[in-house]
Amino acid sequence: MPCVFKRTLFALISASSCASFVLILVAMGTPKWMTGKILCKTGAELVNATDPEMVKFIGEIYYGLFGGGKMRKCGLGGRRSKFTIFPHLVKQLNTTLHVLIIFFLCAAFSFALASLGFCIFNIIKVPYRAIQGPAGIALWNFLAGGFAGLAVTSFMAAVKLHDLTERIANFRENIFQFVILEEHYEDSFWLCVASAAVHGVNLLLVAISGIRFPTLKTKTEEANVTAEDIMY
Repeated sequence: MPCVFKRTLFALISASSCASFVLILVAMGTPKWMTGKILCKTGAELVNATDPEMVKFIGEIYYGLFGGGKMRKCGLGGRRSKFTIFPHLVKQLNTTLHVLIIFFLCAAFSFALASLGFCIFNIIKVPYRAIQGPAGIALWNFLAGGFAGLAVTSFMAAVKLHDLTERIANFRENIFQFVILEEHYEDSFWLCVASAAVHGVNLLLVAISGIRFPTLKTKTEEANVTAEDIMY
């Protein structure tokens, strides 16, 4: 059975792996990856709105991986609506990139579960195969953190390089055109960032578990000195 120090470290890694799994699931299930302010450009241009009047044409939008909502203001008050990404809106986005983000997150929480299982195994007994020991735990955490990081990076690329927010805001808008004034990453996005960071910390803990600390001899061991020991 592993020593108390290693069991404590593996217990911490298993707890953080479980937390990472929960963080990713919560992030995937909530529609608050991004929020922003949208301007009804068409409506503002029709009435030649001045700066004080622009507030009547500025609405809000929020969305996640599977859906979201917006409040459009085109001079006649606000109208709220909700939308889903699948099956129609995703065709207006970079479909491959969006599906890859979901795939990366699914892979990340799968490897987080693998890390949890291997940690529990290492708490109970000393593995006889290297891949089942700290090396395996390090591998699963590296993969989980890597895929979570890929998901975060891919989402940022979709927002900045492929105008994700603007495409969503203008989905099924035949008359009015919306432009993005502001956009901010929200809680669900930062949960995925936290998940990747957790696995980075886990890798550090695995490295610490491999350190061999010197053992101090007890007084009982020092007292058990035989005559042969003295001769040599």
